[in-house]
Amino acid sequence: MMTLEDLKAAHLKERQAAYGRLRGGFPIPMSGTVYWLVIAAMSQMFAPSQQLFYSFVASGAIFPMALLFAALFKNDFMKDKGVATSVLVPAFISMLLFWPMVVVAVVEGSADIALVILAIGLSIHWPVIGWSYGRTPIFCAHSIIRAVLVLALYFLFPEQRFLFIPLAVAFVYAVTVLALILDSGRFAKAKAEGAE
Repeated sequence: MMTLEDLKAAHLKERQAAYGRLRGGFPIPMSGTVYWLVIAAMSQMFAPSQQLFYSFVASGAIFPMALLFAALFKNDFMKDKGVATSVLVPAFISMLLFWPMVVVAVVEGSADIALVILAIGLSIHWPVIGWSYGRTPIFCAHSIIRAVLVLALYFLFPEQRFLFIPLAVAFVYAVTVLALILDSGRFAKAKAEGAE
């Protein structure tokens, strides 16, 4: 009979196998990188409240863009079903619940606060996704570094918040994509070696 520890170990092994198979799901954060670069570019074209409105509209392109990247890189994360995938929809829903706060902040004339909510709040799902892959530390690092950078830039560069914060978030995303590809490669390689 399988003990609880055996079950936990088997569950972790299956989650990490999905992580290796999907290369950490990098197409999704890759689309996040592009999204935040677009938000940064919008800071040079629009007033802050308009930038945030267009950010909301553009957020609808993140998932389709991730599907495009998945097709380009042959990383079909949508068809991959693992033991922990059922946790992903609630994690994404928790992230989307930050949008009403952004809307209220914009309506109340606090576009600066809305940007902070957007930049930090929309990373709330990262630790859960990390858990689903059995790689919580790398995903938590993304959220924590992102929060610290956003907070620092908010206070250090008040006149450039709408440019520097999106650029910083895009940078964190880009570094995370690279880290996911490199880190998940170890699990993909281990699985390939085990199959031989």
